[in-house]
Amino acid sequence: MTDAVAPADAGGRLQALAVLVTGACIIGLAAILVRLSDAGPTATGLWRLIFAAPLLAILAARTGGFGGGPSKWALLAGLFFALDLGFWHYGIQYTSIANATVLTNLTPVVVTAFAWIFLRQRPRALFLAAVAAAVAGASMMAIEKTGGTPRNQPLGDTLSLITAVWYALYFLTMAEGRKGETASRLMFWASVTGAPLLLVAAALLGERLIPATPAGWAACLGLGLMHVAGQGSIAWAMGRLPTPTASVVVLVQPVVAAALGYVLFAEAIGPFQGLGAAVALAGIVLAQWASRKAA
Repeated sequence: MTDAVAPADAGGRLQALAVLVTGACIIGLAAILVRLSDAGPTATGLWRLIFAAPLLAILAARTGGFGGGPSKWALLAGLFFALDLGFWHYGIQYTSIANATVLTNLTPVVVTAFAWIFLRQRPRALFLAAVAAAVAGASMMAIEKTGGTPRNQPLGDTLSLITAVWYALYFLTMAEGRKGETASRLMFWASVTGAPLLLVAAALLGERLIPATPAGWAACLGLGLMHVAGQGSIAWAMGRLPTPTASVVVLVQPVVAAALGYVLFAEAIGPFQGLGAAVALAGIVLAQWASRKAA
């Protein structure tokens, strides 16, 4: 996670892919910990960044320092990630964990469209087919009603869908930032930028700022550690993989989140959802193969 940007040969690409998948699986724990935090949705995001910041500062200091201040990409990443956390955490409160995670991870559609329209990066037909398969599989997981009793599923689904836009913009700004900065330094300044925004939002929304129980504090601490290990791994890998490809691979998160939702919250995974998970994973593998062929 802490290395500077370097071109990826075949071996480096495989390593980056492995790190990316590992990070995505770790981030799959996020929705579970948010449910257990015993604090307001936005306040939970605040504690995630607060607990992550010291570890990121240590890593940044060991890999070249803080660069004299945040870059424009770090500032933008902090803004978009704060919006991402705020919208997504509220989405988790109102809909199922599977739905919240799946809809949020429609990010590859936004990333691919942005790269095509604004960056003139025309994707290959095979890659578009892979994106369609991955997104279709993820959507199949959300279509079948899961167990549990969502408080307001239409609202939660809408907030989660909007989150996909913020997550895509975060992805794109991190990818640009990784061209000239280490992952740890970029993430540190993004956390320092995002935390005050989340604090203001939590105060304006009248949220409970302090976790009510020791288990809530443990969940917030877990989110901070998960942020460094999971999101940090993703940021590191993004310096070595094409951004659209990385955004598709991260779709492994809904599979992990749905499995954890089943184990911890009795959110049932029916046959249609199981098929969706298989289709999503197949699309992820195909996207990686198609981008490798293009490279």
